[in-house]
Formats: sequence, C-alpha cells, structure tokens
Amino acid sequence: MSNDAAKAHRILHVKIKTPSPDAAKLVASMMKNAAPMVQAFGDVRIRLLRNVDDQTRFLQVIDYQAEQAIEQSRQKLASDPIAQNIVQAWRALFPGAVEIDVYEDVTDNA
Repeated sequence: MSNDAAKAHRILHVKIKTPSPDAAKLVASMMKNAAPMVQAFGDVRIRLLRNVDDQTRFLQVIDYQAEQAIEQSRQKLASDPIAQNIVQAWRALFPGAVEIDVYEDVTDNA
C-alpha cells in the first residue's frame, strides 16, 4: 500500500458572512491563528476568497491530505476543546454567519 493510499483527500469550506467588507483583515488574522490546528490534519493548503458580488461574504478553503486514522477520528477532533474554542470564536465574531462543510473530490469516480 502506498503512502498516498493511506491518506484521505478532503476539502473543507468555511463560509463566513461579515458585517462589513472591512472584516477581511480580521478573517485573515483568524485564519492564521487557526493554522496550527488545521495543520494537524497533515499536508494543507489554505485560501481565503471574497465574493466579488457581496464583499461581506468570505469562503475559506482548506484542502488537506489526512492520514486515515485522523480522518476516521475527525468527529472526535471536532469535539476537542481547542477546536471547539476556535469555532466558537468565529461564531462569536460573526453570529449566525459561519457554516462549515467537508467535501471529498469524486471527480475520478464519475
């Protein structure tokens, strides 16, 4: 079994609605603060996108390769106090405006 076969490729989308377009620096700063937790998943690429039609909407895209053992316990990690504190901080700053979705790429499976 190759090393790549032992990994799960995931794409995490964090959708954020801010009170104003000026929040870009705050969102970027929060991304940097959360980076150590996200890097626990392994090989990670993080991007921050802003909607061109509504500049109060942001999408953080986290593309990562996780060891199968980590991916299988992703739900356990989500209940980790540190992870919960980070998500709660986001939600406190942007009440009712943070959505988190995890995707897998099935392009080659179609």
